[in-house]
Amino acid sequence: MSLKLTIIGSGSAVPTIGRGVTSQYLNFNERRFLIDCGEGTQLQLRKYKVKFQRLQAIFISHLHGDHYLGLVGLLSSMSLLGRTKKLSIYGPSELEELLRIQFKVAAIHFNFELEFIHLEKDVDAIVFEDKIISVRAFPVKHRIACWGFRFDEKKKEKNVNPSKIEEHSLNLEEILAVKRGQDVVREASYLRNEELTLADAKLVSYAFSSDTTYFSKMAEYVSGVDLLYHEATFLEKHADRARATKHSTALQAAQVAKDGGVGKLILGHFSARYKDGQEIEDEAKTIFMNTQAVNDGDEFNL
Repeated sequence: MSLKLTIIGSGSAVPTIGRGVTSQYLNFNERRFLIDCGEGTQLQLRKYKVKFQRLQAIFISHLHGDHYLGLVGLLSSMSLLGRTKKLSIYGPSELEELLRIQFKVAAIHFNFELEFIHLEKDVDAIVFEDKIISVRAFPVKHRIACWGFRFDEKKKEKNVNPSKIEEHSLNLEEILAVKRGQDVVREASYLRNEELTLADAKLVSYAFSSDTTYFSKMAEYVSGVDLLYHEATFLEKHADRARATKHSTALQAAQVAKDGGVGKLILGHFSARYKDGQEIEDEAKTIFMNTQAVNDGDEFNL
């Protein structure tokens, strides 16, 4: 299983010369997703050589402009460039209403089907799944309805050790049962599943935590993921501002990572008041060492 994450935009509120606003491109075993789509996202996608026509779905965390205002332009370009394949958009129910109004006023007609999947307020639920992965939307605490997203590789069938097939003369029915995780029960013997199978490959997971104030349950939502993106809009010295705007500090993001037992923490959505992300990163590392403040164009591979 392969997972590649590209940071398309890492800033907050307004795009700057050095940082675009929030957007990420996730290739999860050839399933291609865009997470948030702030103003200017399509230019950033071109800059980082992302083939956006191959997107399968777009996930929008909430309806603050720095997370969705790039959608109309991106969708229009997709149509103009000849897209015909259906595109699914996951987000608040009001997102469809907003976009439909813009399409109507501008008389925009698409060559492909747009499917809108509405996220339910305050509901933690799987919103997409196939045989390989699942995507869970979970509610976070911001000034308006807002969600994070967790992407998990599904558990695979067991791999039967070929030498054990021969050693125990396993028949086809027994092999299929072992692959499903069952033991083999015979009249004269009992073969445990773990004795017959190879070690399971590690499952890959990624969580995106959108704009949110700190709350302890977040650690449960992201528990055990290999890679966690968490907003860190402010340093701890600006914690009052973070509380007032329902954002997080670097220390709070690091506490979530520590409590959730994640593998690596990456931070973004920095306030423009900070010259770069180094102060943010340094502060977070006092609690969770495996932390990186991201920049536009950064890539992470699992």
